Amino acid sequence: MTEAYDAACHCGKVRFRVTLEGGLSQARRCTCSYCTMRGAVAVSAALDGITFLAGEEALTLYQFGTNTARHFFCASCGIYTHHQRRSNPNQFGVNLACLQGISPWDLPVIAVNDGINHPADGAPPRVAGILRYETSPT
Repeated sequence: MTEAYDAACHCGKVRFRVTLEGGLSQARRCTCSYCTMRGAVAVSAALDGITFLAGEEALTLYQFGTNTARHFFCASCGIYTHHQRRSNPNQFGVNLACLQGISPWDLPVIAVNDGINHPADGAPPRVAGILRYETSPT
């Protein structure tokens, strides 16, 4: 199942259209040091699944560790938009919060992948836990 969304950073300088592989069902967080600090929920797209409508030149690249993953964010507002995944370099992880009309709070349960014991380092893929969102009773 694929789903297409319009997306943008916070300031709107970077705008793109993305086709998700697996739709929102692949939403996840990660326990690696960078993802833990970034706090974003990611969904998956093929490398040819993103078309930039504006502002691609405003993206800044950040890499660390093995320099395999390529993390992109808007140089103006600082919002992480997407990254080329280390665990699957043929895919982008896309910041779910950048998708127009979608919020991480729309998903009651989000899987958290074990990024500390990373599959690219020989560990088996593992879900480390789940994040659960429940609205407060009013």
